[in-house]
Amino acid sequence: MNRRKVLLIHPPVIRPCEPPPGIAKLAGALKRHGVEYNIIDANLEGLRSVCQNSVAVPDTWTRRAVTRVERNLEALIQPAAYQNLDRYKQAVLELNRVLTMQDRYRSTEVSLANYQDQNLSPVKSNDLIRALESPEKNPFFPYFEKRMSVVLENDRPGLVGFSLNFLSQALCTFAMIGVLRRLDPTVRIILGGGLITSWMRQPGWKNPFEGIIDELVAGEGEGALLSMLGIEGAAGFSLSDFAGFLPLPYFSPGFILPYSASSGCYWRRCAFCPERAEANPYRPVTPARVLSQLKTLICSLRPVLVHFTDNALSPALLKALCREPCAAPWYGFVRITQHLADPDFCRALKRSGCVMLQIGLESGSQKVLDGFCKGIDLKIAQKVLDNLKHAGIAAYVYLLFGTPWESESDAAKTLDFSVKNSGSITFLNLAIFNLPAFGPQTEALDTTPLDTGDLFLYRRFEHPTGWHRQHIRKFLENKFRRHPAIAPIIRNDPPVFTSSHAAFFTPSLL
Repeated sequence: MNRRKVLLIHPPVIRPCEPPPGIAKLAGALKRHGVEYNIIDANLEGLRSVCQNSVAVPDTWTRRAVTRVERNLEALIQPAAYQNLDRYKQAVLELNRVLTMQDRYRSTEVSLANYQDQNLSPVKSNDLIRALESPEKNPFFPYFEKRMSVVLENDRPGLVGFSLNFLSQALCTFAMIGVLRRLDPTVRIILGGGLITSWMRQPGWKNPFEGIIDELVAGEGEGALLSMLGIEGAAGFSLSDFAGFLPLPYFSPGFILPYSASSGCYWRRCAFCPERAEANPYRPVTPARVLSQLKTLICSLRPVLVHFTDNALSPALLKALCREPCAAPWYGFVRITQHLADPDFCRALKRSGCVMLQIGLESGSQKVLDGFCKGIDLKIAQKVLDNLKHAGIAAYVYLLFGTPWESESDAAKTLDFSVKNSGSITFLNLAIFNLPAFGPQTEALDTTPLDTGDLFLYRRFEHPTGWHRQHIRKFLENKFRRHPAIAPIIRNDPPVFTSSHAAFFTPSLL
């Protein structure tokens, strides 16, 4: 065993359309310091393995989907499938059908974007430990066992790091750790990522995985990982390393480059903001360095699309991109600002390579936006949407219903705003508000635990106006989604992959 050799693992399940940026950053730091390492995208590999090893069940749709697995897997890595939305939808939904039905007689449900277990909860540490102790009950177990046996025999790493960012990955991560522990009890296991950070920064955090996981890491992991390897004082710039991911058959018509120009959020004023609650600082990369890094990465990787993964791209970076255009099409989240209210600025963004902007509008009620401290003026928002349309930039708009300031009449205003601006909205994401479990605003509400687990992230609350989830769902289904101006926008959204593939269905990339 090479005590210094590192294995980095991206566990199931999230949408398998692009490499994990966090692991690429860790790989870059290890490469810079001459540490030998390997990477495994167990999410992509595991989902493909389950699809390819599925057996048909006695219903016509699933039998047909199983016979088309290889064809559909091939289709989603070819540009041709993205030229026809109906053909694309068929491939995605048939693969998703194979995943969701392959395990129908057991307690788990797998999809291209999620993992659930009727008997185990990802917010209960005892259930996570049960997943670790009985990994054979996980539908990915045959893949985990075979893959880990080979990599341990061939590479013999001394340290294995998992990047756990979402609840949909938690049970599979612990099942995979259980396989590793069986195969090699001496291997050192490190667990980091966004979900681990959220857990560790909760008030009164106590580690329930003592003696099971060797190290838990909150926040950016490069310095912590290098320190574990005996490399101290290693803070500094490291270019992300995507070389190990480049040949992998991601579900996209070419290589998507995920890139983060910052950590945290530059606004940091929204009510119930997790960045504030978790005390995550805003750390931007300078625009000059961003442009330099992108130039290097694009030159070597030739991506079909750059995905900025920031919470929100800063106006300073947007201005820099206007001055020095990106050498590949790109998209990412932005805040509605006066910059975007300038038609010339939007046209310059288009020339820079921008094909789509994700916009967290949240509401069409000014009262709700002011209560949320979003810093958004609806009159400016309308100008921004109009400017983006005329510049040829798709607008992927996010709306959030059921916040404490919203009533049914406010939701109706959101519908009115959306209808009025439907010609400028390319895609819509409709979500119902989840109350974060911690933070000063939570104390003003009448709340109860949403789950009995010790790792819960959200709480149930008594809405001040009685605008509860069941009413919101009825409103969205019967009034919002069925409105003749809104329904075509909803149908335009790529199923399962949503914003991750939406840019490929914009005029700029068709």
